[in-house]
Amino acid sequence: MKPFKMFLLLAAAAVCRTSYAQTDSYQYCDDPDFIGSCTSIMVGKKASSDGSVMTAHACDSYYRTYVTIEPRKTFKSGELEPYYFNVLHKEEPWDPRRVKETGKIVPPKSETYRFVNTAYPCMNEKQLAIGETTFDGNRALLNRNGVFWIEELERLALEYCDNARDAIRLMGEMAEKYGYVDWGECLTVADKNEVWHFEINGPGPGAPGAIWAAQRIPDDHVGVSANISRIGAIDFDDPDNFMYCKDLKKRAKELGLWDGKGPLKFYKIVGDGKPFSMREFFIFKTLAPSLDISLEDEELPFSIKPEVPVTPETVMSFYRQTYEGTEYDMGKNLSIKVHRKIKDLDSKPYPEASYNEYDEVVTPVSNWMSADMRQMLNTIAPGTVTNRRTIAVIQSSYTWIAQCRDWLPDAVGGVLWFAFDNGGQSPRFPIYAGCTQLPESMGHCGQNRYREDAAVWAFRETNRIATIYWDKTRKILEPARDNFEKMMLEQDKALQKKAAALYEEGRAAEAEELLNNQTDSFFNMVAGKWRELKGRVLEIFARSM
Repeated sequence: MKPFKMFLLLAAAAVCRTSYAQTDSYQYCDDPDFIGSCTSIMVGKKASSDGSVMTAHACDSYYRTYVTIEPRKTFKSGELEPYYFNVLHKEEPWDPRRVKETGKIVPPKSETYRFVNTAYPCMNEKQLAIGETTFDGNRALLNRNGVFWIEELERLALEYCDNARDAIRLMGEMAEKYGYVDWGECLTVADKNEVWHFEINGPGPGAPGAIWAAQRIPDDHVGVSANISRIGAIDFDDPDNFMYCKDLKKRAKELGLWDGKGPLKFYKIVGDGKPFSMREFFIFKTLAPSLDISLEDEELPFSIKPEVPVTPETVMSFYRQTYEGTEYDMGKNLSIKVHRKIKDLDSKPYPEASYNEYDEVVTPVSNWMSADMRQMLNTIAPGTVTNRRTIAVIQSSYTWIAQCRDWLPDAVGGVLWFAFDNGGQSPRFPIYAGCTQLPESMGHCGQNRYREDAAVWAFRETNRIATIYWDKTRKILEPARDNFEKMMLEQDKALQKKAAALYEEGRAAEAEELLNNQTDSFFNMVAGKWRELKGRVLEIFARSM
């Protein structure tokens, strides 16, 4: 076997091993070097191309992949609502293994809203959408005495709130009252009018509580949260743009985290280092090329004004980003010149056809290479690969981009552009705020093992095999992915008019059916196509050996 083909065979083994590995510790079986696990982008209504507010979430870690629509609930007088630990790793919605009740609270209201339930609950029927990124933060603040883990705090907000400000107030008040027990977290909270960046950590030793703050993204700005605390100096005299926990100043001084003299920079209290990374820098610099910022800066602006209005397609493209073609491209030292022969299809039929010969520069190893692959390449030739945390990552469970649109009824105005597995490879499909049911396969988690009945594997299997020969297989997957994206957004325009008219005429049941059918049909179309493309990808793999 030729050395280069042997190299690719080793790559295939590495990808397949990491793709199907199981773990009980919930570590990154694909890439343990990448500790950053989520990316969220926020777009104000005046920064977007159509007046929508956007937020997003990439769940880039070993979390459950089932998606359900949680129905409305009604509580009787005196009834308490339970909250739990470890719902992030259930294999089925009814699966009780490892799940523990952390406490019960008095429901803020007697009735709840319907919401889309992912590992981190994400959108309700009132166009309230919440993205998430973990930043771990100041570990001295961790306090396990209490009720709320971050995913359950999100559930609380989606069940009882219809706007971002109320959601932040409720989450903050309940965390202070009943106790926040998780690591440092950021939630990006959007409604049809505005979007906020909310950060929370434990209260430190002692009684249950929470330390939190939130800052509003200006309407004409874009913000990014990427596993790092980002809120800087808090303006205590600007309630329109800042919210925070009670006694924040007092608590910060008692913990020795603020001297009480200069500005109170929140990231210095709850964070654990520099308040930005490559992802924030790359997105800001892409959207505002003339912005005078550098990776060497001590801080970046909290948010930036894009030089061109941001479209949904722009945000989707960021979730495909591996910095390919830029100075930050991990594969820039791995390009090779390949001699190709292409049959001239316009000449006589085979076997008398002529061939055109040419040289092509390709990078046979993708930027989704595993940590083992990077280590091997750098062992062979030190400095070959500089490790970068890309926005699109192979270990992703799912990604979504939410649009909240105030000119439409809530049921159709709120939409998640959802993709399972690696957002750089998978096609997206819509889930509307008014959906009341989802395709059956989306109700099964495929994270713990290979399951043909779990929706994620319709995409994951094809994507992982394609990654082995990405320089060839991308020519099949990327055009299909992009065509589906274009089709999805075009169909949404027609759906908006039809659904809005039905709601205006009081035909809500018909509108609901329309939304359910659109999600179901588009999901089945893209899932079926990705299963079909697996055969073509395997063909390339077989021929290349």
